[in-house]
Amino acid sequence: MINQLNHILKQKANPEKAQQLQRFFKTKPGQYGEGDIFLGITVPEQRKLVKQFNNLEPKDVQQLLNSKIHEKRLIALLILIQHYNQADNEKKQKIVNFYLNNTNNINNWDLVDLSAPNILGDYLNDKPKDILYKLAKSENLWEKRIAIISTLTFIRNNQFQDTLKISKILLNDTHDLIHKAVGWMLRELGKRDQQLLEKFLKQNYSKLPRTTLRYAIERFEENKRKKFLKGNFKN
Repeated sequence: MINQLNHILKQKANPEKAQQLQRFFKTKPGQYGEGDIFLGITVPEQRKLVKQFNNLEPKDVQQLLNSKIHEKRLIALLILIQHYNQADNEKKQKIVNFYLNNTNNINNWDLVDLSAPNILGDYLNDKPKDILYKLAKSENLWEKRIAIISTLTFIRNNQFQDTLKISKILLNDTHDLIHKAVGWMLRELGKRDQQLLEKFLKQNYSKLPRTTLRYAIERFEENKRKKFLKGNFKN
């Protein structure tokens, strides 16, 4: 079955689209996606393949995750999400362990954003969150992004404290992809409790990367947004 999938992917490859994606996902030497290879297959097409190959064995999912080809890793994660959603608690734990053992293969922002809330975040929603704090303090860019993006599930369940605590850990990070991720999660939190978001922004204003601030306040009404950009909270 894995050979059939690989054959279909090869047939669907679009070199022109692949070049566009490799530029978009910053795959040149020294960029965050260095070495990532694209076939040029759209996400909707990949989702169709996931439905067709949903019954892949774990060893085949691992083979896809080990690939340097971006689409194969994305398909593997989409299949893993399907397996997770259909699993009992014991199997979910095994899938989460499998996921955590493969963080080195979940190595671009779309792979993280797609999978982290739906697997790790969902699993930890009613459990201790220690692993997220460990990931947040990692030297690995993608593990740090997994840590903060996983909290999207908690936000959707009106649990905000882990998002705030992990955001605070990451405020001193220098990478733009972390600045954006933290700002995004803070914005999502603010949709549900803007007062809490404003309090956090005021308390941590001096440490906030500009990108994080802009993302976080994107949905504020214009006058308030301008005041936060200027650090003018009292007037």
